[in-house]
Amino acid sequence: MAVKMRLQRHGSKKRPFYFIVVADGRAPRDGKFIQKLGTYNPLTVPATIQLDRQKALDWLNKGAQPTDTVRRILSFKGVLYLKHLLRGVKLGLFDDAAAMTKFQEWHNDHEANINRRNEEHKSKQRAKKVYVPVVKKVEVKEEVVVEAAPEAPAAEGTTEA
Repeated sequence: MAVKMRLQRHGSKKRPFYFIVVADGRAPRDGKFIQKLGTYNPLTVPATIQLDRQKALDWLNKGAQPTDTVRRILSFKGVLYLKHLLRGVKLGLFDDAAAMTKFQEWHNDHEANINRRNEEHKSKQRAKKVYVPVVKKVEVKEEVVVEAAPEAPAAEGTTEA
């Protein structure tokens, strides 16, 4: 039985909202799942991700295979980096405290980077100029009324037949 970490779609048409779940690979996308790990909302700027790191790490260690999108979410949240560090502890490359300090440093840098990007995005939004259509004023020229010249009387030498 292959266990997968994947997204389960919720929300209405054209308004997606996802649960990050652990499910049997044979189960339907929105069907039965084993455990819910968090949520993912791609509509907000930036996308909102809520994830239980410990549960996700436990399932990765048990052999659950994340889909491509979930893998990117786990990487963004630092779960894959934490798994990497804990593997180094298991191999004896460094101790548990060193792994946690490395992860904490990465996490602080990552949060600072996210906050910087959010501030840049907000400043760009404020700097954007709102399009206001320019209405050209058309000058109306006064109409000059030209009176028709009176018809010239017919010449006297002509006769009508």
